[in-house]
Amino acid sequence: MDATIATLRRNSLDVAAARRRCLGYRRRILDISQQVGALHIAPAFSCTEITDILYNNLMRRETDGGYRDVFLMSKGHGCMIQYVILEEQGVLSRSDLDAYCKPNGRLGAHPDYETPGIAASTGSLGHGLGMATGQAYAEKLKNSDVLIYCVLSDGEFQEGSTWEAMMMAANLKLDNLIAFMDFNDFGGLERMSDGHPAFYPLVPKAESFGWEAVEVDGHDEAAMHEAVMARRGGRPMLLVCRTVKGKGISFMENVPIWHYRSPNKEEYIQGLKELASAPL
Repeated sequence: MDATIATLRRNSLDVAAARRRCLGYRRRILDISQQVGALHIAPAFSCTEITDILYNNLMRRETDGGYRDVFLMSKGHGCMIQYVILEEQGVLSRSDLDAYCKPNGRLGAHPDYETPGIAASTGSLGHGLGMATGQAYAEKLKNSDVLIYCVLSDGEFQEGSTWEAMMMAANLKLDNLIAFMDFNDFGGLERMSDGHPAFYPLVPKAESFGWEAVEVDGHDEAAMHEAVMARRGGRPMLLVCRTVKGKGISFMENVPIWHYRSPNKEEYIQGLKELASAPL
C-alpha cells in the first residue's frame, strides 16, 4: 500500500452522515430548480454520492481548508451537485446559487474555471479525462503525491478523445489518476445499452487499455470507498459506478425528460415529500 492510500484510509467514512448530506444536496438542487426554467437535475442526482465521497472523504485537505487533491467534473452538466457542495463548504455563497443561470450570475449550466472551487471548464463532453491526464502527468513530473479525481458520464465514452486519454494515462503509468464513470445507462435521452450495445462489457475494456477497473454501486459510498482503498496502484484506476438517473425522486428515476427540465409546483412538492421520507 502506498503512502497516499494509507493517508486516505485514515479518513473514516460515516455512512449515515453521508446519506443526510446527500438528501440535503438533493433538496437544495430541487429548490434551485424552482428559480429557473430548466437545469440538469437528473444528471446531478445520479452522481450525488460520487461527488459527496470525493469532497467529504477521499480528497485530502490542506491546513488552510483547501484541498490538496484535484477534482474535475468532466460531465459538466452534473455541476449542480458540485455547486451545492461548494456552497455548503463556504466556497460559493447562497446568493451565487440563487443567481444560477440568471443575468449577472456567476454560475452557468456548466462549470467555469474562473469560478471558485472549479478546476476546469467542462461541458463539451469527452475533454475532461484528457485534462485530468495532463494534470496527473504534471503532478508526476513535480514528484508530488497529489491525486487527480475525474467524474465522467458513460456517454462520454462514446468520444474517441476519452479512449485516447485512457491509453495515454496508462502509457504514462499515472497511478495518481482515479476516474469515476457515472454509469446511469443514459446518453442524454436514450439508453446506452439500446443505442450502443458494443459499449459493453465495460470493466474488461478499461483493463485492456491498461487501467485497473472495478464495477461498484455508485449510490453506495461504502462500496466506492472500499474500492479505492483496495487500489493496487501502479496504473490509473476507473470505478464503473452503477447509478440511477434522477436517483431519489421516483417520477424522475430513469425518465429521459428529466435530463434537462425543472419540475412544476406540484412535482416540486411531491419531490420534497419523497426526499423527506427517504430512509437514512
